[in-house]
Amino acid sequence: MVTFTARRSEPELVSPAMPTPRETKNLSDLDDQWTLRFYESIVGFFRGPPRPAGRANNMAKGIKAAIAGALVYYYPMAGRLRKLPGGGNKLAVDCTGEGVVFVEAAADVRLEDLGEPLLPPYPCVEEFMADAGDTRDVVDKPLLFLQVTQLKCGGFAIGIHMCHCIADGFGILQFIKSIADFASGELVPTTLPVWKRDLFTARIPPSLSHVYPAYKPFLLGLERTGEDVMMSTPPENTIVQYFFFGPKDIEILRSHIPGHLVQSTTTFELITAVMWRCRTLALGYESRHKVRVMFTLNARGRRSINGDTLVPRGFYGNAHFSPMAEATVDELTTKPLAHILELMREAKSETTEDCMKSMVDLTALWREQPPFCMDRTYEISDTKWVAGNALKLGMAELVAGGTPLVGDFTSKLISYHTSCKNENGEDSTTVSLLLPKPAMKRFANEMAIWLKE
Repeated sequence: MVTFTARRSEPELVSPAMPTPRETKNLSDLDDQWTLRFYESIVGFFRGPPRPAGRANNMAKGIKAAIAGALVYYYPMAGRLRKLPGGGNKLAVDCTGEGVVFVEAAADVRLEDLGEPLLPPYPCVEEFMADAGDTRDVVDKPLLFLQVTQLKCGGFAIGIHMCHCIADGFGILQFIKSIADFASGELVPTTLPVWKRDLFTARIPPSLSHVYPAYKPFLLGLERTGEDVMMSTPPENTIVQYFFFGPKDIEILRSHIPGHLVQSTTTFELITAVMWRCRTLALGYESRHKVRVMFTLNARGRRSINGDTLVPRGFYGNAHFSPMAEATVDELTTKPLAHILELMREAKSETTEDCMKSMVDLTALWREQPPFCMDRTYEISDTKWVAGNALKLGMAELVAGGTPLVGDFTSKLISYHTSCKNENGEDSTTVSLLLPKPAMKRFANEMAIWLKE
């Protein structure tokens, strides 16, 4: 595998291109929860446009100017998070216009040197990312760290650390698209940003009547035992691996479910159900223990009971909820795969408007307590939609990208589904997984059984 070291410029602050309002903006209670107080990482690889002989493509300067233009509209991103006075743990955005961190870099490597097809884990991915410091420290520091790395072939990579309190994955992509708009010569973003964080503000008094059933033991102060081997294993004794699922693999997995579920079951649901089962066996939990799978559900596109859109177009804050299915180890490992899929679908169907409001109330209450431990919970996120957006920066086109396993260790506990192409150009999926080293070998053996024809 290729190795290299990027040559980085000194970090600099990029401020909005025009004066912006100086004000304080409150975060929503979904934004301001313990589990999101970290910097989310994203990397994208772009194939550069054809270049005349003897001339180099240097996208960094154009992207830097485009960031300044985008920040005029997304000016809270140029501010800093502060703790509100009066005690408590509530954060707000101080819109100071100080700017975001920008780093220009170059690397003596070509896109094709990184792999054909280009798949995670990307070689030396840390070299494409700026230094964000302690990625769990989000107060009084820039909310975005962005590095543009020029490659020898004329292509380039963009690495981003974004404070998760400000935007979720869809929000980050919306901001990147606005940068692309300005880089392409637009005068305003194609999608104008909407703040409206009051959409997900806790009610007074709170009502917890519709929270997911799997959360109820936590409300009662139960099952905070810290017995999960995933929580007790030191990071240096864990390992991350990527598992590749091509069309043939998906076909084999679908053969394990009854005909009436074959068409309605998504690739995400199918892979998640199998990996949850294999992971549980690999970790050696006792048969009586309850285990859980938690997956991200986006509120965008969903409608209220009145038929209104819950989240307006342009909203870039956190708008995701985390349905959680649970089962005993014995149930999960002995019941048919169809049973696991039904558990996951039931958790999705319970995510009603009332459930969402109750979960917002719950996150606000939990912020006043120490962060809680989710024992025996497998968290997974579908980020394949990133590749579904044909993102261009000027004449340059996105060819690969996703969530690299760099930065904050807690985020590595999440398995990310990433869209990719196999050697035949067919749509495929890679899934990251972190486990203790002995458990990873057992997991691979369990997955091999499922993927046998």
